[in-house]
This record gives sequence, structure tokens and C-alpha cells, in this order.
Amino acid sequence: MHRFLIFLTALLAGCAAWNAPLNTALETGTNAALVDPDSAASGEDDIYIGLAFSGGGTRASAFAYGMAEALRETGVSVKTPNGLLDNVRLVSGVSGGSVTAAQLGLYGPQGLIGYREKYLLTDAEKYMANSLFNPLTVAKGIAGGANGRDSFGRYIDEVLFKGATFGDLRKRSHIKTWINATDIANASQFLFSPETFDALCSDLSRLPIAEAVAASAAVPLVFTPIVLQVHQGKCAYKEPDWLTAARFNPEASAAMRAHARALESYSDPEKVKFVKLLDGGITDNFGTTGLAVERARAQAPYAPMTAAEAVRLKRLLFLVADAGVQHDYSWTQTAKGPGGPGLGAAVANAAISSATRSGYDAMRGEMKRWQEDLIEWRCALPAHEVRRLRGAAPGAWDCADVKLFVGMANFDGVDPAMHKALNKVPTRLRLKPEEVDLVIEAGRIATRNAPEFNGFVQSLAGNDVESRIADGIARGGRRVMPVGQ
Repeated sequence: MHRFLIFLTALLAGCAAWNAPLNTALETGTNAALVDPDSAASGEDDIYIGLAFSGGGTRASAFAYGMAEALRETGVSVKTPNGLLDNVRLVSGVSGGSVTAAQLGLYGPQGLIGYREKYLLTDAEKYMANSLFNPLTVAKGIAGGANGRDSFGRYIDEVLFKGATFGDLRKRSHIKTWINATDIANASQFLFSPETFDALCSDLSRLPIAEAVAASAAVPLVFTPIVLQVHQGKCAYKEPDWLTAARFNPEASAAMRAHARALESYSDPEKVKFVKLLDGGITDNFGTTGLAVERARAQAPYAPMTAAEAVRLKRLLFLVADAGVQHDYSWTQTAKGPGGPGLGAAVANAAISSATRSGYDAMRGEMKRWQEDLIEWRCALPAHEVRRLRGAAPGAWDCADVKLFVGMANFDGVDPAMHKALNKVPTRLRLKPEEVDLVIEAGRIATRNAPEFNGFVQSLAGNDVESRIADGIARGGRRVMPVGQ
């Protein structure tokens, strides 16, 4: 059998699934922002919520959905019929979490109505070759990937995105949507952002959203890499000032330098002609590195917000969803093992988990500094500039009245019996209905029990009890201090 697989691998190496690049050249100018900064957003002007949805197959998609529903069920005012979900301004997604992130980003809160039936309860493996008992499937996986974009990417486009592009997202959404993949040549996070596509001389607005989500969820061997062509010389690309500065700045973070090196490599045809993308969880399974990099390279104290958003801001919540299952301790009960696939999985999980934790910690550090920068910037503004940026916003303005809360919702936020059941839910793109509903409910409960979420909601109630809180949530747990205090 072993020799047969080697033979099949060699035979299929030249005909394994692969994805022809779909991205087109950028004909003029630079890529537009993911969202129109002047577009009218729903919700309260002084509340800003960012969400990061982790990887983990449909389990992660369902957990993210439950988390979003917990926000919807937490009312704020008559201006927010979808509760706190109307105040989401940023969503970042990795792998399975990128499906829910893209759905929320493209369609807004209304896009999650019926999402359980439309996607979570369906078979997203419908077009996939995934049987380990099929030698052809195994051999194609070893040769580069058992499935191309015509499997999972095709499915999510049919049932969710309907051919929508990043240009469509900009036209209809006020939620900045970050889809995260991994550039395997540069061993760095790849963010589907205007800045990245400027470096590729490629038009992001014409790229299908399903292509980005397929790249974010492209588990090695199961999927072949999503390929992007670098269109060097097709645009007048000029590297951003922060990239030039990072090259000579010894204090630049490792993540910022890695991002800078990747962008730099795209302008050199001797290095990169085609970018190969795999699962974003390889480099950051929480999708938080993008925010840390965004802040580290920011040339304005308020970025990635606009100046108007930063002046109106009072409370910010950045909540990370971790849909990862508990570690496997079965092989630690004996002196022997692990071996073979078990050893490979253990090594990969250790590396991914370590990188993800580091990314999360870096992001928290950047958020703490961001709060300090925001207050310093706001308090230095002249009165006329404050009036211009606030517009007709009601009430008095306190330049120091800014609090940022950063936290995580995970399986630790549920009772032990549910936690044990959740650990049995597989990382697949097809789950049983009872598994889907279990994970959705876990997302709701974990969010409501997250101390930082409770602290955020309590801070809203403390600021304006009568007009802010229309519905309450159960409050408990330890006392939470905002980031930076």
C-alpha cells in the first residue's frame, strides 16, 4: 500500500488540483478603502465594536454566529434594532470564522438572519473529495491538495455570496471586513486589504469574496493553495512611508517587519510572480495580527478609525472568538507515543497555538497604547476642530472619556458539561444539527459570560442609564478594568 501511494503521488504530481489566479491588474490609481469612510453607519456614533472570529471549520462559523446573536440580543437604544450588532464597525475572520465574518461584513446584521439554515446546517463538503479511504484523494492531497476552489469556494459562493466582490462590499457595507490567509512563501499573514493589493498591482474591487474566504480556509493537503498573480509594472506602485521606515527602524515589531517584507517581495519579480495562499490559521488563528500591525504602522493616532469616528468615540469593545477545542491529552497517559500523524498534528498545533497567543498579546498591547494615543490626540485638538468633526452630535464632550475593552469568548466561558460536549465537535465543514445548535448556544453563553463584554456593557449603562440600555444582560464575574487602566 505504501509503495502504491508513492507511485500515485508521483503520477498525480503534475495533475493535482491547482487554482488559476483570478485577480486582475490594477489599471489606474490605488485601491479604494474597504468601506467608504463617509457612508452612514447604523448604531450609536460613540460606540465602536470590533470582532475577530477564529478558525475551526463549521464549529468556528457557528460559534461566531452565536457570538453575534448575543450582541443582537443586547439592546442599546431605539436607534439600534439589532442591539450591539448594529455597532460593529470591524470584523476579522480566519478559516471557518471567515465565512461568518464575510457574511456579516457583506450583508450587515440582516445577513445573519437565516444563516443557520442557509449555511450552518448544510453540507459545505458537498463538492469536496475528502475520503481518507480513497487512494486517489490521499495521493492528490500529498501532491499539492485534494480540492481546488471548485469545491468549498464554489459552495459558499452559491449559497452565500452569489458572486459578490470586494467592490460590492464597499458599496453596501459600513463594516470594515478583514479576511486573513497565510502567504506560505513569506511565512506571514496575508490580509485581503487595499494596501496588500496595491503592492500586487491588483484590483481588489473585482476579486470575489468567496475567493478570499476559500484562501482563508485552505487547510494544507485538503485544499490546494489559492493563487494570486503579481502584476508588477502594471501600476505606478509606491511603497508606503511606514514600510520605508520599518526597514530602518530597530524598534519595529516582528509582525510589522514580516508584513513589510512580504509587501516588499511583491514588487520584485525575481522573488514573487505568484502568491500562494493557505489557511490563515497557520500564522494567526485569531485574526488579530492585522489590528496589531495596523496600529504599529499607523501614521495617525486614530487609525484605523477616521478622525470623525475617533472624536465621537466613547466606548470600544474588541472581542475575539476562540472556537478551538481542548488539547488532546490521550497520548500523555502512556510512555509511548505520539507517532506518525499524531506527532505531526501535535507539532503543528503547538506552533500555531504559540503564534496565535503571541499575536493576541501583541494586539492587546497595541490597544492599550492606542487608548493612550487617542486621549492625547483628542485633548490636543482645538475647539473648532472638535466641533467640525463631531458635527451635530448631542451632549457635552470630554476628551478623556474614552475606554477600550479587549477580551475573548471561548469554551472556558461555559459549564463543564457543555465544554466536554464541545470538545467532541469535529473540525469539519459538515456538522450534525445538534452539534451546530450546541456550538451556537455556546457562542451566546461565552459572550455573555466574558468579563470584558460585561464591563463594556456596564460602562454604557453607567454613562447614560435611561437612554442607553433598553434590555439588560446577566451581569457577574470579576471586576473588569478597561485596557490601559
